[in-house]
Amino acid sequence: MISREVIPTSARGEPWFDDGNIILLAKDSVSDATVAFRVHRGVLARHSEVFQSMFELSTPISGDVDVAEGCPVVHMHDRPTELSALIRALYDGASFEHRGIQDFYHVAGILRLATKYFIAHLRREAIRHLLQTWPHTLAGHDRFIERAVKAPLIGDLTYPYVHPLHVVNLARETHVRIVLPSALYFLSLYPLPDILSGDHPKLCVEHPSRPASELAARELQDYTLMFQHRIDVILDFIRQTCGCRTPTKACHGQPGLCQKAFTRLSSRLSRSWVVRTGPLHYTVQAIDELADDPNVCTPCRRAFRDDVFKLREKLWAELPGIIGLPSWDELEKADLS
Repeated sequence: MISREVIPTSARGEPWFDDGNIILLAKDSVSDATVAFRVHRGVLARHSEVFQSMFELSTPISGDVDVAEGCPVVHMHDRPTELSALIRALYDGASFEHRGIQDFYHVAGILRLATKYFIAHLRREAIRHLLQTWPHTLAGHDRFIERAVKAPLIGDLTYPYVHPLHVVNLARETHVRIVLPSALYFLSLYPLPDILSGDHPKLCVEHPSRPASELAARELQDYTLMFQHRIDVILDFIRQTCGCRTPTKACHGQPGLCQKAFTRLSSRLSRSWVVRTGPLHYTVQAIDELADDPNVCTPCRRAFRDDVFKLREKLWAELPGIIGLPSWDELEKADLS
């Protein structure tokens, strides 16, 4: 196709500018079809020094450069769908949504190429969008849980529509660490045999930008650390925070009633938790459950709530360290500055 003077209409991708001065060719590894994008070299070079260097080497002056439609041709080793999304984002600005799993693949493609071609502003935009779902704040975690409870099925997939394993693997591939703690936390809610089987519906949706669906050795280690940490936190909360709790100094209930209420709470919690229980939400549920007990005085109930809120803040702050990462602030500085 490159030897022809005109690129067939069927091979022209989006975008294709008739006044463009360089043609990028990308080959689809599945269909073996080659897609051409006619663009303006100055626009792309303005956003990426990598593009600028590539285009400087692709001038018609040298005899070994392919030319089509009067433009030098550059062979790109990228997926056509991702290259198309990247170019459109550079021309029109990035537009990210979270309406289903296809939107995640769109973000994945742009993040992948923005990282490859050192387009910092676009990479930051993609990361910030991922953080709206895979949070770096406790408030973000709570919004995640609220949406998961209320959001409808889309294509028979539950919110957040994408499997956390794909998020983890995309983050590793693109060197984005700030989404790893929350993604691994939610991944640890899945039983290991289910992850290793690789047949979860969210892992089986076909798309060119789909990240790897296998749990690598490094991720297996981090999964195990997060899984064990999560179980330890739940058991410690049930046995110590609840079971060994004593009434506050301001307690004005009848002697022994508040103490017995905390013992009953610990007993109920010990019977209700399961392997897939998330402690950050489970602790909030414990507050609600205690609120339904009429034998607990207001000062003891309020003190318990305050202590649980402090515990949740502490657990969230410690989350990156469980898998050997620096603090949230350091992660934010590294990935978003």
